[in-house]
Amino acid sequence: MEWGALLLDLLKIIGGLVVGVIIGFLIARKLFKKQLKENPPINEQMIKAMMSGMGRTPSQKQVNQMMKQMQKYMN
Repeated sequence: MEWGALLLDLLKIIGGLVVGVIIGFLIARKLFKKQLKENPPINEQMIKAMMSGMGRTPSQKQVNQMMKQMQKYMN
């Protein structure tokens, strides 16, 4: 077998793996962002419980401000 053909086959395999990894990463990132948007890691009830646990009674305005900050952080 010729060295040139072997090298070409090896480059094709490595190139295919690199392209596959990049495509897999992009798909996984898209699915992860979609999942986070559908099921946010924190919601209003969690914020209220957290603030109550710290000894504060949160107003709806404070909860809305924290939710906006979380949305800004997620995007």
